[in-house]
Amino acid sequence: MSDNESKNGRPLRSARWFRKNDLPGFVHRSTLSAAGWSREDLMERPVVGILNTWSDINPCNLNLRTLAEEARVGILEAGGIPFEVPLMSISENIIKPTSFPFRNLLAMEAEETIRGYPFDAVVLLGGCDKTQPALLMGAASAGVPFIFLASGPATPRSASGGNLANATGVWRLVDQLRAGELSEGDFAAFERSVMGTAGHCAEMGTASSMAVICEALGVSLPGSSLVPAVDRRRHQLAREVGRRSVRMAADGSPRPSEVLDARAFDNAITLLCAVGGSTNVIIHLLALAGRVGVPLTLERFDEIARRVPLIANVQPAGEHLTERLMAAGGVPALLKTLGPLLHLDARTVDGRTVGAILETAEVFDSDVIRPLDKPVKPGETMVVVKGNLAPDGAVMKTCAANPKLFRHRGPAVVFEDVQTIADQIDNPELGIDENSVLILRNAGPVGAAMPEWGMLPLPRHLMERGVRDMLRISDARMSGTAYGAAVLHVSPEAAIGGPLALVRDGDIIELDVAARRLELCVEPDELERRRQAWQAPPSRHVRGYRNLYNQHIEQAHLGCDFDFLRGANEDTLPEGLFDGWVGGW
Repeated sequence: MSDNESKNGRPLRSARWFRKNDLPGFVHRSTLSAAGWSREDLMERPVVGILNTWSDINPCNLNLRTLAEEARVGILEAGGIPFEVPLMSISENIIKPTSFPFRNLLAMEAEETIRGYPFDAVVLLGGCDKTQPALLMGAASAGVPFIFLASGPATPRSASGGNLANATGVWRLVDQLRAGELSEGDFAAFERSVMGTAGHCAEMGTASSMAVICEALGVSLPGSSLVPAVDRRRHQLAREVGRRSVRMAADGSPRPSEVLDARAFDNAITLLCAVGGSTNVIIHLLALAGRVGVPLTLERFDEIARRVPLIANVQPAGEHLTERLMAAGGVPALLKTLGPLLHLDARTVDGRTVGAILETAEVFDSDVIRPLDKPVKPGETMVVVKGNLAPDGAVMKTCAANPKLFRHRGPAVVFEDVQTIADQIDNPELGIDENSVLILRNAGPVGAAMPEWGMLPLPRHLMERGVRDMLRISDARMSGTAYGAAVLHVSPEAAIGGPLALVRDGDIIELDVAARRLELCVEPDELERRRQAWQAPPSRHVRGYRNLYNQHIEQAHLGCDFDFLRGANEDTLPEGLFDGWVGGW
């Protein structure tokens, strides 16, 4: 093996920067001498980038600064050279108008950072909802070996798992407040107590769902996803991630395309169904699959969901928090239980196959991780429905909804935007009853950058009567911590002329979950007349990133990635290209 080659014979990427005795090599090495690295270091050791989305306005990612230091130690211990690079931090609860469009911006930043710098492998550090899929998407497109580590779940102040435990408790207490069952003083006290520590959601919200999915995809170390953010074991994991990244850098393997194949996505969807995870993960997996050229479709999610029971007894679909799931054996134990439904020969960044990892896994609590024949709830955890109201599909998290609404027929009450809902939902003149179907439109990828507005509020007068669920349909998303009979991601969206744009108050909507059908019961001729009269709402975004976003964003059934970023794309800096060019001197 030459000094410029990895163990598998592939050239080290960093060799093109540092291992040439010419002017560019001189410039690159001498530049980094200011960071403490010698010519000998850069000529002999693999280089690992630590892509860190830490920010102190993003509590989900607040511990990533410390984890980056631990990863750095692991890289040094294994003989590598670590370089930490700060990337955009997307705070789900803070950033406006919504976090979702910035997933693609961070993905682009991650991809170009990896491609532009001399990294032989990268460690990805993310936590909050969009930072995780964004890093995966960018790294997958860059094609350099990577390993992911999440920030870990927060530790709630209420160890009992009750209302103070998590964001799901927020939704429930808001309902109680609107129903007159909770005082404003009690709600204010709850606000002061709900956030306990750094770390992401402690139930199976989007961040926890993405973290466990990373284990199933094979891009995280086994057992790493559910260790709490404040647990010192997460520091140990960060060091091991650093050590493992150097091995991947030296080997030049596994590259993203060697891990993220169709088997990995099937395994990820299987786990998503088994934990009753966030519907947002569907969009993220579709986008990630598009980056690596795997032909994943919404139909595949429904196919897998039909055979996978809900076996993780975790909120919001179950009872417990993620720390109980970790104590029960974590993701390895879940995957072992799901073994008959998995591709056990799928590769992982751990260096072993999924099947080899599961040989030592064990279930320690059969109430938290149920056997396949004793699920938490009967039926599928999620479904994909289609029909004339959603020709390209829509999704529903059935494990978090009232089964009485799985077959429902009722009149539509249409809202054009979320502000109208806030202003009008309690208006008795709207005539909303428990049979009504609440419709929100213009909240899709183009209409409003697809915020988490899908859990529409129920009218106060119905909540006071004890009504806690209604059929709600939108082209928006819904928080993974939320619940209710919400049909989401309706595609194509209303803002580009999808059928949702044609619904009028009083139109009959029919949902049949068993038949996977969502219909607008209006004659085709009438729908065509409405279509001819429809006009697209004017765009409010005429400059900058949001203008680019609206021009190139794909629809929900494709993952809402940019159309120019789809397709397998390994590291595209060819040997020799720009190697003789020196900038900055």
